[in-house]
Amino acid sequence: MAPLPATPSNRTLTGMERAAAIMLALGETHGAPLWAQLDELEVRELSAAMSTLGPVDPGVVEDLLVNFVGSMSSTSGLVGNVDSTERLLTQLLPKERVNQIMEEIRGPAGRTMWEKLSNVQEQVLASYLKNEYPQTVAVVLSRLRAEQAARVLAIFPDDFALDVVRRMLAMESVQKDILERIEQTLRSEFMSGLSQSSKQDPHEQMAEIFNSFDRQTEARFLSKLEEAAKESADRIKQLMFTFDDLGKLDSAGVQTLLRDAPRDKLAVALKGASQTMRDFFMGNMSSRASKMLLDDIEAMGPVRLRDVDEAQSILVNLAKDLAASGQISIVKSKGEDELVY
Repeated sequence: MAPLPATPSNRTLTGMERAAAIMLALGETHGAPLWAQLDELEVRELSAAMSTLGPVDPGVVEDLLVNFVGSMSSTSGLVGNVDSTERLLTQLLPKERVNQIMEEIRGPAGRTMWEKLSNVQEQVLASYLKNEYPQTVAVVLSRLRAEQAARVLAIFPDDFALDVVRRMLAMESVQKDILERIEQTLRSEFMSGLSQSSKQDPHEQMAEIFNSFDRQTEARFLSKLEEAAKESADRIKQLMFTFDDLGKLDSAGVQTLLRDAPRDKLAVALKGASQTMRDFFMGNMSSRASKMLLDDIEAMGPVRLRDVDEAQSILVNLAKDLAASGQISIVKSKGEDELVY
């Protein structure tokens, strides 16, 4: 393997990069007393800098460690990356703490707990926070982006939201130990549970894929799967949400759906639907609106099955979006269990 190219000796390192290079050069034996003096935030920031440092020229290392020039004069440089950082931290810190730090460095959801929260859906975050003490919720929301905090507040019951707002207005600087306890609670209770719950059942994932098929492709795959693994095929069919499942919406739900549904797509979707589904939708419309829709359906003539599938899929996806935002509730194909999006 070819050696890594060294950085120029005149490379300008930031203060945090200089500290990272020194800690990497000191290693476990000489660095342990220094690590023990750092607080949680300093460890995270220094670890992040170490993981992205890259190759460092030997001359730069020697300049940084001038007090150790005798022992460092023969050094061949060092490389700061994620793996070397984790190896060093493992020798110095408890495993749980190392895992937390490295998760923040590697994780796509953000380097800090607060950045991770910014990637959580507001409905999910609000469901968790509504069971917490209002003062804790006020601290959490004060650390989020204004637009995200606003969306979470809008989901809370009015009295609870108002209490939180008042506490945010009266809030002074939060003590470091209190903030750290809240972060630890969020990490151990909320983010950990969220990570476990986000592991999707493969049957659920496949049901979503089948929902995206056109009718002929769906039938072909289900037929083959029933021959090879009937139990899995039955499970997928139970989990699939189809156009006919819209018939299980309550009156308020279907009216919400009709309010947002494109009229032309609704007409095409019902053109290829059963009479039961036509009656269901039109029964939730005014007499004038249902007559206009029926006229549109009768006037369009023959419609390709592919266009019907596409229009029905649009309505199904719209229903899922409305369910995800908490505006309607929908149920599965063959059961009474509510789908939570």
